[in-house]
Amino acid sequence: MEVRIFNCMVMATALFVAMSVTANANETTARALRLAQQPLADTKPGNLEKGKDVYIHRKKGNCLACHGVKELENVPFHGEVGPPLDDVGGRLSESQIRLQLIDAKVNNPDSIMPAYYRSEGLNRVLKKWKGKTILSAQEIEDVVAYLMTLKGE
Repeated sequence: MEVRIFNCMVMATALFVAMSVTANANETTARALRLAQQPLADTKPGNLEKGKDVYIHRKKGNCLACHGVKELENVPFHGEVGPPLDDVGGRLSESQIRLQLIDAKVNNPDSIMPAYYRSEGLNRVLKKWKGKTILSAQEIEDVVAYLMTLKGE
């Protein structure tokens, strides 16, 4: 009898935790979708040169580590983990690109791309990074401006 009660308690706890995780994931997804619809608050229009710098910068965006771009072939160490982005500006809208930068897991829960503008609901975050985003709102807008120029050949 005690074992049954214990098993029921374990199952109830697991269900509660699963429901809490799902609720938090839904809130995070809804927030990302809201943010992506228009330029992020308190930002200037994106600067494509600054966006290109963030794209390349190894301690900021570091997008080049996973995504190749032919126009940047003079910059070493292009990755092949993510898709090439040579024509991303012709395939996706500004909002779609912004959403991918804010939190790629909204579109693909299995994505290994970091959420560049998310500070909540993350696991195993170093103390110095808690509550902070990888990129600022302005840097997101700058990268969006740069990526929108990549229309392919």
